[in-house]
Amino acid sequence: MKRRIRRVMTIGIALMGIMMMTACGNIVDAENSSKVELINVSYDPTREFFESYNKIFTKHWKKISGQDATIIQSHGGSGKQALEVVNGLEADVVTLALEYDIDAIENEGMIDEGWIDEYDNDSSPYTSTIVFLVRKGNPKGIKDWDDLTEKNVGIITPNPKTSGGARWNYMAAWAYADEKYSGDEDKMKDFISKIYGNVLVLDSGARGATTSFVVNGQGDVLIAWENEAYLSMQDYPGEFEIVTPSVSILAQPSVAVVDSVARYKGTEKAAAEYINYLYSDEAQRIAADNYFRPSNEDVLKEYSDIFDLNVKMATINDFGGWKEVQKKHFSEGGIFDSIYS
Repeated sequence: MKRRIRRVMTIGIALMGIMMMTACGNIVDAENSSKVELINVSYDPTREFFESYNKIFTKHWKKISGQDATIIQSHGGSGKQALEVVNGLEADVVTLALEYDIDAIENEGMIDEGWIDEYDNDSSPYTSTIVFLVRKGNPKGIKDWDDLTEKNVGIITPNPKTSGGARWNYMAAWAYADEKYSGDEDKMKDFISKIYGNVLVLDSGARGATTSFVVNGQGDVLIAWENEAYLSMQDYPGEFEIVTPSVSILAQPSVAVVDSVARYKGTEKAAAEYINYLYSDEAQRIAADNYFRPSNEDVLKEYSDIFDLNVKMATINDFGGWKEVQKKHFSEGGIFDSIYS
């Protein structure tokens, strides 16, 4: 693993928060206690994965430290979760849908600069991609992004303003349009506008969108994380099918220690190991069992019967990285606002 580089924080909001918590007597010496409690603030589709991961991590931590560990989970739309952390949700670690949401917490002085280089693969221990979930028999004959522009197709996808997964969905469609129209942005915007014109529900997060489609029976197609689509098929056998579009995107969920919180709670070592252990072979297989793509190539190959390893995927760097994408597409007055009023 890449070495963790600590820098002195100078941002007033973080220092003020620590001073206030000290005054309230909330600082604990977790390192010298017989137990430690970690809060993992995550995004919607990781619920089942972390339920399993937390079990192996607590055993691992007990073995190497002697401490009993309790892990508290929080799930929701990734952008909303980042805002909750900034507003005071005391996360020791964040495991969010994209690096931009972790950057938002860093910008408030709560995460040290350079977090993306602290762990392998840009601090992304597992990946996913974007697929379509359709009802059994695929009654609308959906095969690719073009089919989502047809007027008789009802689409379910989350809101890019609150959901990291929704931003990946949008950018996967943008990647297809980029290839289809050779970078002609007027035609690309028109194409994306037609897709979002067919959206029936913009839920706040990926799991809410899945519920709208799978449980409530809304829409003809769910644009979804690959792992979320597989879990729906697992939970409702024989009711759905997965369609992999000709062009998708490499979705890289990001992880980080929330340094300001871990410092005042004394949980730095446990929080760092919580993330580090996500790269272990055992955790990588649990990720694959929950339909995330392991970053360990050897483990990924073990699951080649599940994952299409030949799917054509763009990357967010093809479009300038998340800071540029956020500004251009999802900021107030950006492209998304212009096509979806």
